[in-house]
Amino acid sequence: MRLTFKDQQLLGALRGNARATTTDLAKTLGVSRSTLQKRLERLETEGVIAGYTVQLTSEYLDQEIKAHVTITVEPRATDAIIKAMKALDSVRSIYSVSGPYDLIVEVAAMSVTELDRVIDTIIAIEGVERTVSSVILSTRLKR
Repeated sequence: MRLTFKDQQLLGALRGNARATTTDLAKTLGVSRSTLQKRLERLETEGVIAGYTVQLTSEYLDQEIKAHVTITVEPRATDAIIKAMKALDSVRSIYSVSGPYDLIVEVAAMSVTELDRVIDTIIAIEGVERTVSSVILSTRLKR
């Protein structure tokens, strides 16, 4: 799908505040409320907007202990492993990568004990051959 300049403006406004009212968004874009609503519905229907989410403050996120877990998987086990990890609330993101590992998973927990439990749960998933975990000490840049 090709996005118009107004579509891109709308997406930028939603990235800044996904809870903005349609009236406020319409004013920002300089269009009528009904035009904006139709544009939103089109972007949702065409799969550009998949949903709306909560963005947590850095003060809250700094309380979490995060780690990257690199995973080597058995052949043809990747889909089942990803499905199992999607069910874990502590899994924040899953990346399929090239190189010596097959997946990189970012996990987060409120304590070292909980982080250890999450990593043990990942290790126990059928098809996981090996993991290496690196605790994230600080985030130097996030865009």
